[in-house]
Amino acid sequence: MNAFPDTSFLCSLYRKQIYSPRAIVFMDKATEPLPVTTLLLLEFRQSTRLQTWLHDRDKTRGFSNQEANAMLQHLQNDLSAGVFEMVVVDWAEAHLLAESLSAKHTRGHGHRMVDILHVATALHLGASKFLTFDDNQKMLAEAEGLAMAV
Repeated sequence: MNAFPDTSFLCSLYRKQIYSPRAIVFMDKATEPLPVTTLLLLEFRQSTRLQTWLHDRDKTRGFSNQEANAMLQHLQNDLSAGVFEMVVVDWAEAHLLAESLSAKHTRGHGHRMVDILHVATALHLGASKFLTFDDNQKMLAEAEGLAMAV
């Protein structure tokens, strides 16, 4: 495995955002399926559903159920087509690594737990590159030796 994505990368693939062109170019050049984990897919799906909840309460926030459903269906189609490969993670080992990253970096940079888990997972799986558009997560990944691929 060469590169591992985070949720910001998936969001840029499935909803038009400022970084969408970069994510699409990366995927167009990919020669093998991109690895994903159950955690990554859970966070993407949860964040998509949360955006609909926000939108239902304030139409200036989030996005519609129709858009969310299209995003989730597009993801499912790509999973079925082999664009992504579900990889198995030894979560006990990944959590130990995440604890180490948290102790080493969080007080100085305020990293969120899920961001630490994605970086720890990438390291645990042997990725050399990380796919993120989140500046704070990028800082963590680079501090741990992961190169940015987008």
